[in-house]
Amino acid sequence: MSDRPVRLERDGAAAAMILHDPPLNLFGAAAFQALNECLDEIEGSDARALVWRAEGKVFTGGADVNVFQQIVDAGGDRSELSFEPLLGAVRRIEALPIPTLALVHGLCLTAGLEVSLGCDMIWAGESARFGLVEAVVGLTPGAGGTQRMAERAGPARAREFVMSQGIYDAATLEGWNVVNRVLPDDQLLEKGMRFAQRLAAGPTKAHAATKRIVRAYLEGGVDDADRVTPEVAGALFETEDLQRAVKSFLTEGPGKASFEGR
Repeated sequence: MSDRPVRLERDGAAAAMILHDPPLNLFGAAAFQALNECLDEIEGSDARALVWRAEGKVFTGGADVNVFQQIVDAGGDRSELSFEPLLGAVRRIEALPIPTLALVHGLCLTAGLEVSLGCDMIWAGESARFGLVEAVVGLTPGAGGTQRMAERAGPARAREFVMSQGIYDAATLEGWNVVNRVLPDDQLLEKGMRFAQRLAAGPTKAHAATKRIVRAYLEGGVDDADRVTPEVAGALFETEDLQRAVKSFLTEGPGKASFEGR
């Protein structure tokens, strides 16, 4: 087991980035660096799905406020904590050509939630609670949480979520379309990893195409998505997975094909 605050584990074709820095899994420079190091490994690997999760009673207490005090004491020198590495990590997760899934339990605040919002999907335990509460120290989210809340829940909800300094439960965020699914706490990890394995066993190139189309929609609406869809979907006919799956469908019927991510 790695002593880094974020470590990478593999379970077949699925990978997991695991935050473990007890007792509160706080984010500071070491966590930002470890997160990006894990992404270096993922980007150079054959992983076909990625899970973001944490160990311990608390998913994360958020950013280490001691670092904020160091910045204040240094007259605003942010060399000890720059938002760029964490925001960059969030963007790297979004750009991965594989499905990504956050499995959130317990309290999930600020930086750890911002990383979760960079994932394709978020599953939460029933007792999970969420907050972008930077306003309690006179700050606003610096790693993309505000805009990604707006992307999922709409601008009015995002403003409320950030400005209220509130802690919101999983059921509320499911209703806001931020969380995809809420599960009993004792089932979250098992079912979430099982789903990740299902994603990893699927047509990886097709999943990447789906992500590109959704991103085009988010950036330019239906018109932009329509423009990229013919090329993105059409290119899949050149993949080995599609060619084998079409043959399998015609000879064996639906649902019998297996995929290798090629």
